[in-house]
Amino acid sequence: MPRSFLAFTLATLFPLPFLLAGAIFGGWAVWIALFYMTAVVAGIDVVVPALSRDGEAAEDEEADMLSLMLVGVHFFLLFLMIWALSGHGTALLSINGIALFIAAGLYFGQVSSANAHELIHRGSYGMRRAGSAVYTSLLFGHYASCCLRIHDPFVGTERDPASAKMGQTIYQYLGRNWLTGFAIGLKAENQHLTKLGADRWDRRNPFLQYVGGAVALLLLSLLIAGWSGVVVCVLLSLFAQLQILLCNYVQHYGLERSTDEHGNYAPVNVTHSWNAPHWMSSLLMLNMPRHSDHHVHPEKRFTLLDIPARGEAPMLPYSLPVMSCIALHAAQWRKVMDPHVEAWRSA
Repeated sequence: MPRSFLAFTLATLFPLPFLLAGAIFGGWAVWIALFYMTAVVAGIDVVVPALSRDGEAAEDEEADMLSLMLVGVHFFLLFLMIWALSGHGTALLSINGIALFIAAGLYFGQVSSANAHELIHRGSYGMRRAGSAVYTSLLFGHYASCCLRIHDPFVGTERDPASAKMGQTIYQYLGRNWLTGFAIGLKAENQHLTKLGADRWDRRNPFLQYVGGAVALLLLSLLIAGWSGVVVCVLLSLFAQLQILLCNYVQHYGLERSTDEHGNYAPVNVTHSWNAPHWMSSLLMLNMPRHSDHHVHPEKRFTLLDIPARGEAPMLPYSLPVMSCIALHAAQWRKVMDPHVEAWRSA
C-alpha cells in the first residue's frame, strides 16, 4: 500500500491533542491517546500488513520540517507531562494518570526516539544536536554517541552491546547495554578528542553535554513540580529508554557478521537487521522498522528508506511494537523468534 508524506505527519501528530487534553483535563482524552498508541496502531498493522518497497519521495525541506516540529512537540509534551503527572493536572497516582503515563511514555519511546535517531544521522550539525538533545532529555544522551561510534560500525559483532546474541533474554540485555554502552561510548568520544589534539574535558566532548543536560533537566523538573516532578521525569525517561533498548534488541537479535581469515568483519549489509513490513507502525516510527536499509545507507532520510524483499533480508513475524511486547516474556520470545533466527541462518 503506498504512503504519502502527509501520512507520516498525521500518524505522528494525531495523538498530540488528546495527550494535551488528557494532561490538563483527564477523562476520555487520555484513553483515546492510549487506545491510538496501542490498539489502533497494532490493529491497522494487521489489516494493512504490507508496505510498498520503495521509499516515499519527499523534499528534504519537508522531512526536516517534520523532524524539527517533532523536536518541539517532544519538549513541550515532556514538560507538560512532568507538570501534570506530578499532581497539577492528571496526577500519576490515579487510573487516568497511569493511562496518561503509558500513552505519553509510548509516544516518547516510539515517536520522539525514532525522530532523535533520524536526526543524529543527519549531516547538519544543528540537526545532530537536536537529536542528541532529545536523547538527553530522556536521560539517555550517551546513546547518540554509542549509536554513531559503536553500533553503526560494529553492528552484529562482539564489539556492539546493542546486538543481542541468540538465547540472550531482554533482561540480560538491558543492564549490559546501558552500562556498557555508556562506558564504550565515552571511551570512543575520548579517543576521538585525542585524535583532534584535545582532552576529555574539552567543550566538544558530547558527554559533558549529555550529563550537564540531564542535570539541567532534573533541576528544571524540580522547579516546575518539586520532587514529584523529578520522580515523574525519571520514570518517563526509564520507560522511554526501555522501548529504545527493546527496539535494538528485537532488530538485531541473533544476527551476526561473519569474519574472514584475517579476522576482519564482513561489510554491513541488509542481512544484519530484522525488518517489519507493517504500514502503520512504520509511519508512527518514521520508518524505523526499515532497519536494514538504514544500516546500509545511514545517511538516507526516513522518507526514502526501502523495505527489502522477502528472502533478501530477515523479516520479523509481527510488527516491531508487537515483537517488543513479546520480548518482555523471555520464554514466549524464544518460542516465537528462535525458529526464525535458525531458519534465516540455515538459509
